[in-house]
Amino acid sequence: MLEATARVDGIELHLVEWDLGAGRFLRDGVTISDDEFRSLAEEYDAILLGALGHPSVPGNEHARDILLGLRFRLDLYVNFRPCVLLAPELSPLKRVKVPVRLEIFRENTEGLYVGMGGVSRKGTPSEVAIEEDINTRVGVERIVRAAFEFARDRKRGRVTLVDKANALRNSGGLWRRVFEEVGQGYPGIQRDTMYVDAMAMDLVRRPERYEVVVTSNMFGDIISDLAAELTGGLGLAPSANLNPGRHAMFEPVHGSAPDIAGQGRANPMGAVRCVALLLDHFGHQKSAERVEQAVAAAIAAGKTTPDLGGGFTTSEVGSWLADRVATASAKS
Repeated sequence: MLEATARVDGIELHLVEWDLGAGRFLRDGVTISDDEFRSLAEEYDAILLGALGHPSVPGNEHARDILLGLRFRLDLYVNFRPCVLLAPELSPLKRVKVPVRLEIFRENTEGLYVGMGGVSRKGTPSEVAIEEDINTRVGVERIVRAAFEFARDRKRGRVTLVDKANALRNSGGLWRRVFEEVGQGYPGIQRDTMYVDAMAMDLVRRPERYEVVVTSNMFGDIISDLAAELTGGLGLAPSANLNPGRHAMFEPVHGSAPDIAGQGRANPMGAVRCVALLLDHFGHQKSAERVEQAVAAAIAAGKTTPDLGGGFTTSEVGSWLADRVATASAKS
């Protein structure tokens, strides 16, 4: 899809395929090297990452080192997850009609995922396990500001902070203070706050109420999966991991689904929509819209994989989408 779109829109594109994943780890014992990190940071404009994870690596070392390594070492602090309902029949909430557009800004480098903590008396009845939730003023402010700037630039009317400030008073207090202070600099944008448990309930009840959502690493992980399911499932969900102005990585939200590997049943649309995010990020908005329109057209025509009720294979859907981009470009 990226090659097809670049070809029809005259975008200069240079793709380099990297052998990272379970196969390489099992063959060479290497996940990703320091030199490879340095190359990705200094020599490339963007990373388009496939889903990681395989039963042959039960400890998931390669996925952890590559995915979390890239997020933390490249300081990709914005995890942007748009959840857009492209057709009302895709939502399990039958009363919901389009448009539903939830654009979630998940803090990507702090919180419970930093790996701070430890275990004592492991394997005994007295075992204690501790995970540290790290929230810095700098980290919170930059993700909150990114959400407000996106809302301003894309003409969104509301930004919602999701937290658990009633129970997590220290981290919640920091997030709320920063949200209020930063939000005052964007007077044309409404702002509100929701506890994460209340947000989970309200997303099911009235997802159309929300526009831009900003939240912590853990809560963003959970809320974005719920929002994706409400708008068609993880097979449709793309994401962007960004350090604005420096590094960009695009990956589907879903996992690697090894139970259906090789069967042609995996939905390619989440990965395809990552192409739209990539194009949009580099200023090719019309090209990005063309990709999104192709996905919507495939859904409307029933050219989908079994998870969306269709009878087409992964490659058949991908080919249809690429042909649609080329045809739409020719007509325009």
